[in-house]
Amino acid sequence: MHDIRSIRENPAAFDAGLSRRALPPMSPEILALDEERRATIKAAEDAKAEANAAARDVGAAKARGDDAEFNRLRALVADSKAAVATLEEQAKVRDAALRDLLMGIPNLPMDGVPLGRDEADNVEAKRWGTPRALDFKPLEHFDLPAVARGMDFATAAKLSGARFVILSGAVARVHRALAQFMLDVHTEENGLTEMNTPVLVRDEAMFGTNQLPKFAEDSYQTTNGWWLIPTAEVTLTNSVAGEVLDEAALPRRMTAHTLCFRSEAGSAGKDTSGMLRQHQFEKVEMVTICTPETSLAEHDRMTGCAEGILERLNLPYRTMVLCTGDMGFGAQKTHDLEVWLPGQNTYREISSVSVCGDFQARRMNARYRPAGGKPDFVHTLNGSGLAVGRCLIAVLENGQQADGSVDLPEALHPYLRGKTRITAEGILA
Repeated sequence: MHDIRSIRENPAAFDAGLSRRALPPMSPEILALDEERRATIKAAEDAKAEANAAARDVGAAKARGDDAEFNRLRALVADSKAAVATLEEQAKVRDAALRDLLMGIPNLPMDGVPLGRDEADNVEAKRWGTPRALDFKPLEHFDLPAVARGMDFATAAKLSGARFVILSGAVARVHRALAQFMLDVHTEENGLTEMNTPVLVRDEAMFGTNQLPKFAEDSYQTTNGWWLIPTAEVTLTNSVAGEVLDEAALPRRMTAHTLCFRSEAGSAGKDTSGMLRQHQFEKVEMVTICTPETSLAEHDRMTGCAEGILERLNLPYRTMVLCTGDMGFGAQKTHDLEVWLPGQNTYREISSVSVCGDFQARRMNARYRPAGGKPDFVHTLNGSGLAVGRCLIAVLENGQQADGSVDLPEALHPYLRGKTRITAEGILA
């Protein structure tokens, strides 16, 4: 959420930031509502002061036996109290309106984020690995003979509908191994603390990481009001909501492997084949809570953590800096990692790593206390490290062989008890 004081002090800079997201100026509307709110608060305070002054004089008038003055002052007190109640209610309404307005405005891009309208304007910052030169036509993951028995969309559709899958046998084992491998690297080598968090959260948590109110249709809500998390970003980031952390305790670096749920609203007809875009999936998420001075360095560090997973799995990828038109709602700057999928003959997103500044911290009221200073808002960052299902797709497609089998990355061999491949018959061998 944006700082109203900052908008008051420099509305032109605020509108300039919005223009980089191709949004119209909003400071006039914001400041007009803010002025109404502040004027109403002042009027309520003035009316309360008048009522308090009259209340003090009521007793004196009665003691003097001045019935006329006593009755006048008593009526004034009653009228003033009624006016205070009305004005305070108006102030609450205007305060909520201002909050709702600010809640619906995306974060402002950092300087240096490339200008653009959509993914076509993203900028490649790095490329690692060389896609294999294949002497056969590569297949997509769901067409691989090695996968045929272990990836069941028909039964999943019978149970749950479209965009679900049942994994079994060797495919399920590799999927599990990938998640374990990611967690081990992040906790043992990258210095992240493993967390095991709920997948059901309250409204406040979804507000804190900006899924609400704007993107409610993208998530699932239970009949008793809980929300199924779209990512562990929600739980990990909100773990510091309402807290004042000691600066010495920062940065706080966390990771969690969870189920994730997304309605995929607006994606009808997109990626309907295979398990690239599912309603239920698994992800190993990374979140960092840090001071403002260190957040850019943490962004690069987190990007490196995600890149390292792909490199250890020997999966070719490229790192993209997202343009202003393609960034997420809460991001100031985002790096997307796109992994090579030979079955599609293209790179596809497997991780987004974003720095959010104090945008989420203001929504959560999450602060830290600098040594000898006043509390200030923390900075938050989040990123996939990685999306497990998409990583499975990449492993299967990049390891495919002409005979229909799949060679598995060496990094996974210890997690598979020394097994190195999935045969064309779907057996770990």
